[in-house]
Amino acid sequence: MEEIKVVDISDEMKKCYIDYAMSVIVGRALPDVRDGLKPVHRRILYSMHELGLFPEKQYRKCARIVGDVLGKYHPHGDSAVYDAMVRLAQDFSTRYPLIDGHGNFGSIDGDGAAAMRYTEAKLSKISMEMLRDINKNTVDFADNFDGTEKEPTVLPSRFPNLLVNGSSGIAVGMATNIPPHNLGEVIDGLIMLIDNPEVTIKELMTKIKGPDFPTAGIIVGKEGIKEAYETGKGKIVVRAKATIEEEKGKHRIVVTEIPYQVNKAKLIEDIAELVKEKKIEGISDLRDESDRQGMRIVIELKRDVNPNIVLNLLYKHTKLQDSFSVIMLALVNGEPKVLNLKEILVHYLDFQKEVIRRRTKFDLDKAEARAHILEGLRIALDHIDEVINLIRSSKTVEEARGGLMSKFGLSEKQAQAILDMRLQRLTGLEREKIDEEYRELLKTINYLREVLENEKLVLQIIKDELLEIKEKYSDERRTKITTSSEEINIEDLIEEEEVAITITHAGYVKRMPIDTYRSQKRGGKGVQGMSMREDDFVEHIFITSTHSYIMFFTNLGRAYMLKAYEIPEASRTARGTNIVNILPINPREKIQAVLEIKEFDENKYLFFATKLGVVKKTLLSEFANIRKNGLNAINLKLGDELIGVKLTDGNQKIMIVTQNGYCITFEEDDVRPMGRTAVGVKGITLREGDIAVGMEIYDENSDLLVVSENGYGKRTSCKEYTVHSRGGKGIKTYKVTEKTGKIIGIKTVKESDEIMLINNNGIVIRLEVAAIKQTGRDAIGVTLMKTQEDERIVSIGKINSNDIEE
Repeated sequence: MEEIKVVDISDEMKKCYIDYAMSVIVGRALPDVRDGLKPVHRRILYSMHELGLFPEKQYRKCARIVGDVLGKYHPHGDSAVYDAMVRLAQDFSTRYPLIDGHGNFGSIDGDGAAAMRYTEAKLSKISMEMLRDINKNTVDFADNFDGTEKEPTVLPSRFPNLLVNGSSGIAVGMATNIPPHNLGEVIDGLIMLIDNPEVTIKELMTKIKGPDFPTAGIIVGKEGIKEAYETGKGKIVVRAKATIEEEKGKHRIVVTEIPYQVNKAKLIEDIAELVKEKKIEGISDLRDESDRQGMRIVIELKRDVNPNIVLNLLYKHTKLQDSFSVIMLALVNGEPKVLNLKEILVHYLDFQKEVIRRRTKFDLDKAEARAHILEGLRIALDHIDEVINLIRSSKTVEEARGGLMSKFGLSEKQAQAILDMRLQRLTGLEREKIDEEYRELLKTINYLREVLENEKLVLQIIKDELLEIKEKYSDERRTKITTSSEEINIEDLIEEEEVAITITHAGYVKRMPIDTYRSQKRGGKGVQGMSMREDDFVEHIFITSTHSYIMFFTNLGRAYMLKAYEIPEASRTARGTNIVNILPINPREKIQAVLEIKEFDENKYLFFATKLGVVKKTLLSEFANIRKNGLNAINLKLGDELIGVKLTDGNQKIMIVTQNGYCITFEEDDVRPMGRTAVGVKGITLREGDIAVGMEIYDENSDLLVVSENGYGKRTSCKEYTVHSRGGKGIKTYKVTEKTGKIIGIKTVKESDEIMLINNNGIVIRLEVAAIKQTGRDAIGVTLMKTQEDERIVSIGKINSNDIEE
């Protein structure tokens, strides 16, 4: 009768799942802290060792090796074994490959290895250090899955493979991800620990600088490394190595190293997709020029595009910058533990002490056994005649052996060795050899016994052998480590300098060094500013710093913001880049005012003026977080447009000038602060047919420069403009005639300043303010820039005296 056992299904499931989880943790997914290997890797290396596939021997088919591993040690699928084997042979996956592969073992582009029937392999030279002394009882062996074979539970691993080659694996409820390191650095750290067991992790980090990936790259910052080494967990940011090359006015980004475990082909595909989706602008071509000499990804950029900005965007949106999450989890005595750097080294060192002791004990036993035999041979040689007579008179081998043992006090092994001795050993020379061997053996035995009794000697042996491995296999660090863990600020890459920024009527913008224009005498014809279409001309020009924020305000009252360096640099004659490629403005918008902001001060205001004479004051801080697609700065009435925006402290006097020559000056206090979307209040009451063309901040120590469209201009002391209430009609400030044309703009200036004038043909002239005659309010002034019939002045820019280097 069958016995039926009643069990709780919940308890049974828990028990079974825990058993399964532990099986995966211990027997499959996690590396041992001692040799840094998972069971599959250990079995592959041991099987290859048993097959005699040493570095100096010929390659053997991988299918033969995989079959051997499956049949003897690893009862899983052949792909599990072959995939693990391939990874050990890939120089872009394993820092110091443990297998020397011959044939197609895959590529960094994600190509798989050829089938195992096509590829061949043997052990690499460094893997022999993993297996060294394995036949000297240095490690424990256990039964294989069916009890027909013995396999090592760990390899002697004469170098700290867990750190050197790293490991990654996903078990049940836990995962490990240990980055590879430089062999020389790890050995130096281990020697530091041998010399000073109390060494700190901080001190160890002076030797072990950080991970050293096979694909090189750049680790950004040391904080992640420090955290990983101290706690066993951390996040390391790795960047590609990219250089910027310039040729014929165009730039290209050349990538020669990529982060660890990044698929190069997929990376290139992702960059192409970002360009296609217009998430990254300015890339004209993308090529993979990698060959057997090394990796080379070339990203060609359009003319006048800032390469640093494109590179930063690539770091942000692609795997050109990747993070490596470190989890230093390994098996310690069959138990999974998260270990810090020192703990890994301590466990490895303890294991190596055991390996050396066991090897020494093995060598000692062997030496003593040999010395025992030699002692017997020496006794026999001392009594050779008696020995020969005894053997000759014995009827059987057993009788001869027994006779020798009883007569000369020999052991069975010694007696057998004498019986096995060849006659040639009776010569004088052979006797000398036996004596010499015996003397050397005694020295060896004494040394080996001393090693077993003295831990300092054990540590010295470990140290010497590690240095020998370092000498043979160590190489230069590949992965560079930079100091700052923060996002690299593009400003650090760009020199702070004064620049001129111009914006054309058609919306082309460019940045130029301020010394592009040379100062000219009043009335000069100017220099060619830029090449452009007949229907385009420069509307705005201003001077700023590359590191300042640039706020753009459009005629429709929307605000956008960039850093000055984000505006592409171009030559004096180049047209520039269309603003629509930099700012998401709509076709009906054009840039009407541009401000330079160093920081968003809580006590500062933006003061707005419109074409219909409306003004508004809003806190600057309300504009600190302008979205990429802009935001509304002022709500405009139908038919109105924004003409100017100024940065104020709330206590200024405001001057507004109309195109027909009227000016109103009023206290800023007359306008209360309003929200970002408010409409505003009346600033000037306009006469019929008139519109406001400019707004300036009143400065009693400055002059108001007025410029007309036909190139005339004059400056008048601000003191001549009396302050009125907001909303008045204003007073006369310029005598507008047919000869002068209407007013196009105003600036408050000092004698030490310089100005730039631009006409509709793109001609730019730079003038000293001191050369412009100072007159009363109701005057025409002098010719500032000669204009032909079809020419007119369209914009005025000012260079402050403190912006001009002597």
